[in-house]
Amino acid sequence: MKLTNIAKASIASLILFSSASSAEVNLSGFSSINAGKVLSGTGVEHYGVPPTFLADYPNVSAYEEEWDFDPESLFGLQISADLSDGLSATAQVVARGVNEWDPEFEWAYISYEFDENWTIQAGKKRLPLFYYSDFYDVGYAYVWMRPSADNYTWQIFNYTGMNVLYTTDIGDWSLAANLYTGKEDDKENKLLGEFFFGAETREIWKDILGGVVNISKDWFEARFTAMQYTNERYIDGEQTTWDGKDYRDGSFYGAAFNFDFENWFVLTELSRLDLDETFDSMMITFGYRYNNFTPFVAYSDFDQDAEDGENHNTQSIGLRWDFHSSAAFKVQYDKVEDNSYGLAVAGDSESLTFGIDLIF
Repeated sequence: MKLTNIAKASIASLILFSSASSAEVNLSGFSSINAGKVLSGTGVEHYGVPPTFLADYPNVSAYEEEWDFDPESLFGLQISADLSDGLSATAQVVARGVNEWDPEFEWAYISYEFDENWTIQAGKKRLPLFYYSDFYDVGYAYVWMRPSADNYTWQIFNYTGMNVLYTTDIGDWSLAANLYTGKEDDKENKLLGEFFFGAETREIWKDILGGVVNISKDWFEARFTAMQYTNERYIDGEQTTWDGKDYRDGSFYGAAFNFDFENWFVLTELSRLDLDETFDSMMITFGYRYNNFTPFVAYSDFDQDAEDGENHNTQSIGLRWDFHSSAAFKVQYDKVEDNSYGLAVAGDSESLTFGIDLIF
């Protein structure tokens, strides 16, 4: 297994920071060992797709009719160096079973805190489109096996640029805001290249400008997000055009509303992408905590604004068992209805997945 040159340089920099300035260096990690299979499914004959459950779009983590541990199993390490006086550096490397356990550099950024309210960051980070984007890889942080694939569908998950964070309290309310800008140039996009086009695909999102506002109080939390960007694409080296143009502009909007009443909780998320067409997604989850057990039911839906109303949805039921202070066992059943021809991703399916998430 080999780290990228950037990952090596970043980790080396953190070590140098530690030696040169007596920085406080912290190492933490997370892991998921998951398994699953398709119990039944139609596949998509005209795309040559066998019975499949596509659990994770960006990483193309797909289960078929044999038990498989690779699609969603992963191991991650994060190293952070506090250089004092408000300056810090963070790097994260993740190895995934679906990528043959080759480590990949997911985060690398520096932060500077001006005061208790304002922070500026620069480097490579996760694109904060969704509520769970920042900790998507940390399965221990949420109740399901994974956030709904119907919502977390897009082919670009990271960006390189800068952002400004602002946090404060207003009476009994907590407020956090994030303004970010940057670009992502994925020269070998896995989702588009391997799953949709079957050819090497370079996906570019540039001129990214977005913002996130999060407010919370007691049992209620709301998150609002908006982003605009320009998309360019190359398939087998040939630039894609849309209506005669070699680029297209997109706008993304999202909102999440979460309610937590001690034992009972409700999680929701909505999003819309305006591109050539309009793409809408939604998710709702009901759960109940009983001692160390948390059963839940969930429903998610993805709709494309087409004349024939193309869409697909997922109905889920599952259980989380916190058998250890740093580990949880999960099991989940998913039923996918893929109601379209052109939009069809993997066809109808019923699947079962289970696994252990842990942090250290």
